[in-house]
Amino acid sequence: MNRSQIEYILAVHKWKSFGKAAEECFVTQSTLSTMVAKFEKQNGIQLFNRTTRPVSVTEQGDLVIRSLQSINREFQLLDEVVNELQGIESGEVSIACIPTVAPYLYPLILTEVSKLYANVHFNIHELTTETIVEEILAGHIDIGIVSTPLENKQLIEYDLYEEDFLLFDCGRRQKDLSYKVSDIDLDRLWLLEEGHCLRNQVGKICELHQQNKIHGNLTYSCGSIFTLIEMVKKNKGVTLLPRLAVKQSKQLNKSNIHSILEPVPVRKIGLITHQNFLKKRILNQLKSIILETASKHLIKFNKVEAVDPF
Repeated sequence: MNRSQIEYILAVHKWKSFGKAAEECFVTQSTLSTMVAKFEKQNGIQLFNRTTRPVSVTEQGDLVIRSLQSINREFQLLDEVVNELQGIESGEVSIACIPTVAPYLYPLILTEVSKLYANVHFNIHELTTETIVEEILAGHIDIGIVSTPLENKQLIEYDLYEEDFLLFDCGRRQKDLSYKVSDIDLDRLWLLEEGHCLRNQVGKICELHQQNKIHGNLTYSCGSIFTLIEMVKKNKGVTLLPRLAVKQSKQLNKSNIHSILEPVPVRKIGLITHQNFLKKRILNQLKSIILETASKHLIKFNKVEAVDPF
């Protein structure tokens, strides 16, 4: 078994296709198929059922591929250790951010990050917290920007900043400029669907449950913060929005934005990585850039603390 064979097998598993796997690995399909078949013959195990479309993994193959994924991750970690020791920043780094932060934070930080590391290819994603965690544990995502704490022992969390929520009310009948949480009209409250951090954070802090009903017989689940804002505007509803979204969004009429009296709902935003993540210089730089941005736009933020190289 060699490293190329592992990469070829994992590529077939990923794409469920020998042709697409060969394209990803920059080899001919014949070469890839031969190397996978050689592995199977040497070990007396059939990894893939080639008669199905798409290609499927056998029961034995599933067990072997799990082990190969772990071995491949160790190879990747070895590469990172060598690069760190040599002071080389290259390769790929995948960053994923939750949907209630990504549209407002990414435009402020990504250009600067990419300029600092011209030899690194950054893959940028917008995913829910649950998916980010799954992808980090699987080795597909390197750094996550999420609402913390998650308290997952396989992950390391780095605090960034605290962000308060503001009230967006398109049917407000009161004239005062501030709300108590208890004043929110639950019959007009809209939140994002389950799996998004805004709903989770608001639910924990405020213990609110929205109706999201239109004309009494239609229940709507918003999957995007942009859609959420438009539905609130259209239906004269109310929702809670994080401050960065309020400051950066061009969708909002600021006259519909109201502060919330103590206790103010807040959430913590942080970085998460796998406990074996080694590109600490990039991680430190990303933290610094985000914190500098946060200090300009948010009320509360934390001072950056450098991550030990090892």
